[in-house]
Amino acid sequence: MCLKKIIPCLLFLVACGKNHEAIRPLESKITESVYSSVTIQPDSLYNVYSAVNGILDVNLKEEGDLIKKGEPILQIINTSTKLSSDNALLNVKLAQENYQGNFAVLRDIEDEMKAALLRYKNDSINFYRQENLWKQKIGSKLEYDTKKLNYELSTNQLQLLQTKYNRTKNELKTQLEQAQNSYRSSLINTEDFTVDSKISGKVYALFKNPGELVSTMEPIASIGKNDAFVIEMLVDEVDIVKLSLGLRALITLDAYGAEVFEAEISKIYPRKDERSQTFKIEAVFVSPPKVLYPGLSGEGNIIIAEKESTLTIPKEYLLEGNKVMTPDGTVSVSIGLQNLDRVEILSGISKETSLLKPE
Repeated sequence: MCLKKIIPCLLFLVACGKNHEAIRPLESKITESVYSSVTIQPDSLYNVYSAVNGILDVNLKEEGDLIKKGEPILQIINTSTKLSSDNALLNVKLAQENYQGNFAVLRDIEDEMKAALLRYKNDSINFYRQENLWKQKIGSKLEYDTKKLNYELSTNQLQLLQTKYNRTKNELKTQLEQAQNSYRSSLINTEDFTVDSKISGKVYALFKNPGELVSTMEPIASIGKNDAFVIEMLVDEVDIVKLSLGLRALITLDAYGAEVFEAEISKIYPRKDERSQTFKIEAVFVSPPKVLYPGLSGEGNIIIAEKESTLTIPKEYLLEGNKVMTPDGTVSVSIGLQNLDRVEILSGISKETSLLKPE
């Protein structure tokens, strides 16, 4: 009877040995990280645009040249802006002549005011003289009323001319100031024929050759720092919530083979790229390579958590995300950190538990 019981058990163990590979959990270090693609770009890289449309006259710098802040990059020819500046100057002279010149509009009003003032004085004298006579019962009521009406009309006319003079003077002054502002603005546009660098760095690209048309809508050059680079990383949207500033990243670049460089997350852009379904983040090298060029590519792993010693199993032994197979059947486990190869086991089994590899 005992032999009959033992033989089936032996047959079962042999079958398990053939179909399942048994292991035990290990105490080991585990690091959980987020993968990203990597592109190297100069710090403060920006595209240069012209403030005016025109024709590129000459590139004052070549690609690869170092440049200082405020130093000219290129020269643009634009005759229309020069004509606009000349017209603005003519408008200034005309406005100034109207406001201050010998043939100013104000001079005509001043002449009218002088004549009106004389009429006012004359009508005033006649009215008060007639008023005194009328008080003495000398003269007619018609003469008195006529003198009074003339006096009132000349008073109103003088007041109207004074108001007209003040209003016209303010309008001409405003027109002169507007013409001067337009002229100063045209001078600024004239100065913009020379495009200057906004930072000290290096000319990484020139997009136009002399003789080509330049538009305000398209870049004409690319400028960036020559001694500082940033690491642009693209992270999948399912991983972005795991990241925060200051996390450590391990970077490999195709140009440097298997050499690993340490970096630190410095910026997380909050907007998702809808086409690639990724978020862009930036990192800076802790110890950068000696030579870097814009566009160098590679890979990065951003470390979000790590433990020096914890219970782990190979990922391939995990079933349905939280179960493992043992000789006694399927057991539910609680998992923690995980990487590409292994997963941390928090509870459910011990390091003495035998695990069977799923088929």
